[in-house]
Amino acid sequence: MSGSPDPAADLRPLHRAVLDTATEVVGRVRPEHLGLPTPCAAWDLGELVAHMTGQNLGFAAAARGQVTSAADFAPRPVGDAPGAGFAASVREVAAAFAEPGVLTRRFALPELGPDVTVRGRRGIGFHFVDTVVHAWDVARSLGTTVSFPAEILKPALEIARAVPGGAARERPDAAFGPVRETPATAPGSAPTLDQVLALLGRSPAWPERDRPHGDHPYGDRPHGA
Repeated sequence: MSGSPDPAADLRPLHRAVLDTATEVVGRVRPEHLGLPTPCAAWDLGELVAHMTGQNLGFAAAARGQVTSAADFAPRPVGDAPGAGFAASVREVAAAFAEPGVLTRRFALPELGPDVTVRGRRGIGFHFVDTVVHAWDVARSLGTTVSFPAEILKPALEIARAVPGGAARERPDAAFGPVRETPATAPGSAPTLDQVLALLGRSPAWPERDRPHGDHPYGDRPHGA
């Protein structure tokens, strides 16, 4: 990924709004929903929420300079109250991203590779687009949908367009699937959220169409998907 849509942009207010939406959507998840399939082909809904919770806590640790290994980003147990654990992790990452100096701090992101660090602005952009997409994933798993205003979708689309494509997406251990060759891929030809989803390997019509391969927009490898 080449970076955030604007090197000077502070995405934190928009990121906070996306976290609020994700918290509301995950708050609808009940224990009986945890086995539902998701647009993340390798995960059921319980595994997806566990992943999202772990990523929130991992990014909070990265923002505070506390990351020691990829284990800091590992999925967290969901338990009998999936929304409560996720909401607690949201509070952690929101507080960490609000700290003074975080935009220029170096975030350690070992899931991307040994000793990889990125500037805070860029790391927040990664988590921002990831949360947009995963909020949609959860909503679709529950048989509903989610929407975001244009001021959120515009930078999300720019970040999604910056994700490298090509043959690397065809590998069995690819971070996310190939770009969906659908009308949603072309700029202006579909709703902006659909364009984001297609660029990151998802079918905007899931589950009516084939499920996408892969998952994480910034480099996670979901259970060998």
